[in-house]
This record gives sequence, structure tokens and C-alpha cells, in this order.
Amino acid sequence: MVPALELDRLHRSYGAVVAVDGISLSLRKGEFLTLLGPSGSGKTTTLRMVGGFEAPNGGEIRINGERADRLPPYLRDTATVFQSGALFPHKTVADNIAFGLRMRGVPREEIARRIAETLDTVRLRGMEERYPEQLSGGQRQRVALARSLAVCPAVLLFDEPLSALDLTLRLQLRAEIRRLHQQIGFSAIYVTHDQGEAMALSDRVAVMNRGRIEQIDPPETIYNAAFSEFVHGFVGESSCLEITVTGDEHRDANGASLSLILANPLPPGRHRLYLRPAQLHLGQDAASAPNNLKLRVETLEFLGDSWRYHLVAGRVSLVCDHRANLGLQLGHSVTVGWENTAMRVFS
Repeated sequence: MVPALELDRLHRSYGAVVAVDGISLSLRKGEFLTLLGPSGSGKTTTLRMVGGFEAPNGGEIRINGERADRLPPYLRDTATVFQSGALFPHKTVADNIAFGLRMRGVPREEIARRIAETLDTVRLRGMEERYPEQLSGGQRQRVALARSLAVCPAVLLFDEPLSALDLTLRLQLRAEIRRLHQQIGFSAIYVTHDQGEAMALSDRVAVMNRGRIEQIDPPETIYNAAFSEFVHGFVGESSCLEITVTGDEHRDANGASLSLILANPLPPGRHRLYLRPAQLHLGQDAASAPNNLKLRVETLEFLGDSWRYHLVAGRVSLVCDHRANLGLQLGHSVTVGWENTAMRVFS
């Protein structure tokens, strides 16, 4: 089957600054792919090149097998949902949705049908005659999504559409986008720096860094089996233990001895151990774990559904989330344990 979108050695630079450094990827039809990365990683520039808002310096873009990198935005089979929604303030909800359809020469009867259909899909039926200023932020983003869905693009582009919303609304719309994708099966490229969005929405995630794709895989693989230290450190929360192994001894960055027991001994040298807060055990649960470390409590936070312990030992700092308050006081010693599968080691 011909992919919905293909990027072949796509490159974009601004003078001496390379924004996108020859990336290649293929988007399957019906797939939801997220470009995830820190600011300046090239994810937004990549999206803008697909949409036709930036011109590549090299490489090719193919949509449904057809070369598209030389076409203006209005001739590409794409639609973009922007961060701001980008609705026309002087047009009603219905007219905003109809705009792209009219530009494509869709007959009037078909436009009316698609307006009704997409408003039902995004659960906004009855708001056809309202103006954007009469809508909440979440409703405006739903209209922007309906406008893009109505034209049935080969590829739907999302440019950080939830970043300007408050947390509660962001979570609601995130679930709504996932529901719509599962219901309709549109092909999508989604740009975000929010790891939670990437994990919750995507069939695959492409982690970008310095204009290149470091890894592209399903969310579970990205989270649990990162190829590189950058990907593991960027995706999800982790504590990093920098240790030096000499014989049977483990020392921190200052050379102080650590009470660290590992089920699988590490070879001599310097290593970085990454541990996720939710995968650590405290107290009695830690005693039976194959790996453990003695630390002391530095800070304690209540997170609502768990307690977060900030633990230290010399130059080592570790964060552990536990379901209960164990009654530990600041300065108290405690053992932290973890399974072999919870530890990633980079040397």
C-alpha cells in the first residue's frame, strides 16, 4: 500500500543553522505519528515543510505517492490544526468549517452535509451560528479540528494544538482526539514537546534531536527500550545515578563509597544508571528487590495519588514515587530497591 506521507532525506537550514538534517520517514495510511522533541529539535520545521509553509533546501515530500514539496499549501492534500485554532473571528462556526470546502469547489449540498457530520463528530451540533468569541477555548479547538476533518485530507497536521489550554481541558481534548482517530482512522502528524500527549495519542513516536530522528517506534518501545541515552532521558521522568565501578566498590561522582547492590555486576568504569520514580520500591518492598541502594530522605511531596520522596546519598540524588506516606522524617535512612527491568545502564 502506498504510504499517506513519505519524507526522503528532507533538509532545511537557515544560513549556517541546520534545522532539519536529512530526515526520512514513512506514515502509513490511518496512522497517528507524533514528532516529539525539545525546542529547536526541528519538529515544527518538519511539519511546516509538509504543510507547505516552509520550503526544504533538499529532499522530497510525497503525499499518497505524489511529489508535493514543490506545491503551494493550497494545492497539497493536507490540513493543519494550529495552536491558536486560527478561526476567522467574523465567520460563524458553520462558515469556518465551510471555508476550506468552498476553496476546493465542493457543491453546496455536500458542504451542508459535511458541516453537520463533522459537528456531530466533534460533539458541537447546535453551535453552527455562533462566532468564535462566543466559544470556550476548547470549543474553538474542536471547531478548528472539525474544519480540518471536513476536507478529508490525506494527512492531517497538528501543530501543538493543546499547548495553550489549561491542564483539565488539555486532557479532555487529548482524549477526544484519540477517540476521533480511533473512530475515523485519519492519517496524522502531530507535533508536541509534551511527552504525555505523545504517549497517549500515538501509534508511533519519532523522537527528534538537533534536526534528526533519534528513534521512531511505538510509545511502549520508546518508553521502555530507548535506543539512546538522550531518548531515555528525554522521555518520561528518570533519576540518573553516575557511578564508578572499581572491583566490588561503587562510588559517586565525588568518589564517595555507595551502599549499592546490583544483581548483575557492572564492569569496571564509569556508568550512568537511569531509574524511573514509579518503578522503585521503598521500605519492606525494597528488601526483596534484586537491586538496592541506601539513601536518606531529603524532601517529601504529596502528589495526590502518591508521595514523592527525594532521596540522597553523597552526590547521588534519586526520586521515588510511593503509594503511601511511610512516616519517614527528613534525614532518615531508607533502602530503595528495583527490578532488573527498571534499570537502564549507559556507559
